[in-house]
Amino acid sequence: MKIHQVPSAAAEKRLLAIEGRGVAFPTRQVRQVERILANIRKNGDHALLGYVNQFDAPDLDAPGLKVSPEEMDQALDSLDPEFARTLELAASRVEDFHRRQAPRSWMTLDREGVFLGQLVRPVDAAGIYVPGGRAGSTPLVSSVLMGCIPARIAGVERIVVATPPREDGSVHPYLLAAAKRAGASEVYKAGSAWGIAALAFGTETIKKVDVIVGPGNIWVTIAKKLVAGSVGIDMIAGPSEVLVIADQGADPEQAAADLLSQAEHDPLASCILVCTRTSLARKVKKAVEEMLPKLSRREIAGKSMAKNAVAFVVPDLATAARVANRIAPEHLELLVEDPFLLLSSIRHAGAIFLGSWAPEPVGDYLAGPNHVLPTAGTARFSSALSVDHFIKKSSVIHYSRQALEEDAGSIIRLAETEGLTAHAESVRVRLKKEE
Repeated sequence: MKIHQVPSAAAEKRLLAIEGRGVAFPTRQVRQVERILANIRKNGDHALLGYVNQFDAPDLDAPGLKVSPEEMDQALDSLDPEFARTLELAASRVEDFHRRQAPRSWMTLDREGVFLGQLVRPVDAAGIYVPGGRAGSTPLVSSVLMGCIPARIAGVERIVVATPPREDGSVHPYLLAAAKRAGASEVYKAGSAWGIAALAFGTETIKKVDVIVGPGNIWVTIAKKLVAGSVGIDMIAGPSEVLVIADQGADPEQAAADLLSQAEHDPLASCILVCTRTSLARKVKKAVEEMLPKLSRREIAGKSMAKNAVAFVVPDLATAARVANRIAPEHLELLVEDPFLLLSSIRHAGAIFLGSWAPEPVGDYLAGPNHVLPTAGTARFSSALSVDHFIKKSSVIHYSRQALEEDAGSIIRLAETEGLTAHAESVRVRLKKEE
C-alpha cells in the first residue's frame, strides 16, 4: 500500500487517476454478451438451457428452470433454526428501513380551476438478480433481501429472482428461504448474461419483467447495460470500494480489517485510507500485512491490496473530507473522534459509516439500509438501491375553461417561440368553441 502526502504531485496524480476511474468493458466481452442476448431473444428456452447446461447444471431441463413449490418446501424444512432467526432479524431490519422510503401520490388545488398531482405506481414485474456465490456454496442471502424487500414495499406484484443453479440443478436452501421470506413470486435457475436476457426479453418459461436490479460479475453488468432501455435497471456497478478516514485516535487494526473486508471481494476492489498521521498509515499497512495471510480469500485480497490500495496522509480532517468528496466512494467509513461533526462535510458517498463501532459489514447484512450502492465515482449523482427503483410517477393535469383562458396567451406565445404552431392551435381551437 503506497503512502502519499497531501498535498504533493504524487498524491495529486494518484487522486486524478482514481477520480477518472469508470466502469469500462473490453470490446470482446461486450460482443460476446451481445451475441448471448440476441440468442436468448430469438431462441428463448432452447438458448437459455444451452447456456445453463454448458456452464452450470448439465442435466437441467426446461421444466426444471423454475423452482417448484416442493423444492421451496424442502428448503424451508431444512433450515437451521439459528439461521432462520438470523434471516428473520435481517429481513425485518431491511423492511423497516425501506418502508420509510415509500413515496406517496399527491394532489393540489392551489390555483382556481386547476387540478394537479402526481400518481406513484409500482412497476408490474421486477427481476432480482442474485449471483451464484462460489457455484452456490456461499448463498448470497443478503442480496435476495436487498433486492426483493424494497420491490415488495413498492407494491410490485410479480417479483422474480434469477440465480445460477448448482451443478446438480438445485438452488441453495438458504437462498430459497430468503426468497420466500422476502416475498419473491418466482425463482428461476438462470445466471450470468443469459439470466439477465431471460428477464429482459422473456422466454417460454420466464415471462419478461420491467426492471432488473442486483449485483453481478462483468458478464451480468455488461448485460444489464445492454438491456437498459428495454427494461429499467438499478445501476452499472463496478468493483467494490471502501474509503476509510481515520484520525490520530483510530485503531490501526480496525482500519486494516475494514480495508481487507472490501479487498476480499474482488482483485479489482479499491481500498483507500485517508488519515491525519503518517505513523498511523504505516501502522495500518503493517496490520494489513499481518492479517492478510490468515484470510480464506487471501489470494484475492492480496491482489486487490497490491494493485489498488493506497493511503493519503492529510494535514487535517477538512482536507480528508475534500479528498473523500473527490473520490465519491461506494463505502465511506469515518473512524474519527467525532464522526457526526465530519458528516456535514461529506457530499458524495454511497453509504457512510460513522465511528469505530459501525464497520461496513453491518451495512452489508443487518443495519437495514441497502447494500447495492453506486461505485466508480457515480455516488456524485446516483443513490443506493431503494423503493424508488421499483416505482414510476405519472403527472396528473386538469384545467377548467376559465383556467385555460387565463394561461392561453402564455402557452401560445411559448409554443410559437419554439416554432410549434400546432401546439398553439391546440389551445386556440378550444377557445373558439362555445361552452
